[in-house]
Amino acid sequence: MDDWDEAVAGVVRERGDRLLRTAYLLCGDADGARDLLQDALARTIGSSRRRRGGPRPAGPPTPAEAEAYVRRALTSQFLDDRRSASRWRGVEHLVASPDASPDDAPGRTDLRLDVVAALAALPPRPRTCLVLRYYADLTVAQIAAELRLAEGSVKRYLHDGTAALGATLTPSTVEEA
Repeated sequence: MDDWDEAVAGVVRERGDRLLRTAYLLCGDADGARDLLQDALARTIGSSRRRRGGPRPAGPPTPAEAEAYVRRALTSQFLDDRRSASRWRGVEHLVASPDASPDDAPGRTDLRLDVVAALAALPPRPRTCLVLRYYADLTVAQIAAELRLAEGSVKRYLHDGTAALGATLTPSTVEEA
């Protein structure tokens, strides 16, 4: 096991629950979050193995570097999955009927579920930016670097996402959450 693999394993041991919660906020369901995190970790380990043949960074990575690398893989995997899903939605079988929406369930009183549902309704980029800003507590510059976007684009995604959440969530929901 090389330095990167050990650092990633350490991040999973120490911060795995937080990474899983981040994945949950991105995709909106527990099973999908576990799959997303597993795919991101496989992608991380896979790239670390490919890196062995090329130029290597000097010394072992810090825990913060390893965590940022895994989180980057997580958000990239989420965005890739969304692009792929939107591509396949256009070729679904014509007889397939959509499943019942989780919003149809009666008595949804858990405010956290309301916020997760509102996040799920957002497009992938604004959703990813909001999760990284308000859950991972990254700055606009850090989000821009992680997603390889301009800071202005990140600000726009944050603005649009916040406006969409504000229109979806009632003031009493926001105050109680």
